[in-house]
Amino acid sequence: MFTADILSLAETIVRDFTTAKKMISTAESCTGGLIAGALTEISGSSAVVDRSFVTYTNTAKIEMLGVQERTLESFGAVSEETALQMAHGALFRSRADVAVAVTGIAGPSGGSPQKPVGLVHLAAKSRTGALIRRKMLYGDIGRDKVRLATVQTALEMLIELQENRA
Repeated sequence: MFTADILSLAETIVRDFTTAKKMISTAESCTGGLIAGALTEISGSSAVVDRSFVTYTNTAKIEMLGVQERTLESFGAVSEETALQMAHGALFRSRADVAVAVTGIAGPSGGSPQKPVGLVHLAAKSRTGALIRRKMLYGDIGRDKVRLATVQTALEMLIELQENRA
């Protein structure tokens, strides 16, 4: 299901976060739980994966993560602002030390000139205040490829936070 690169990143995360005694939470929209799925492919991941929120609808984002309705109305579900609030909500609605959030348009439908298919916003945040954000424009490369590319980017962001001792 996952590429060798994704599994290698997941192994690194499980090893490094286990050593650091840190927990992770995910907040996922367009990936539908694939980030948590990649992490839990690795034996021992229960030491680092606290929980995952799959919030595909705006209502779920509001109810499960505390995303503000006005944020969704002003910026839309696929926006940096929403990704940041998703990461914040996942962090503070869990026991995790670090959270990563993704929201995007995997396609093939749902895109617009302002928000094309392949646009994904990601945010990773730690309890120490460290924050990483990414706006990815993967393009209309196919739903599976957008989702897997997003998983890989999210895992890379988790590693970056850990390397920075977040």
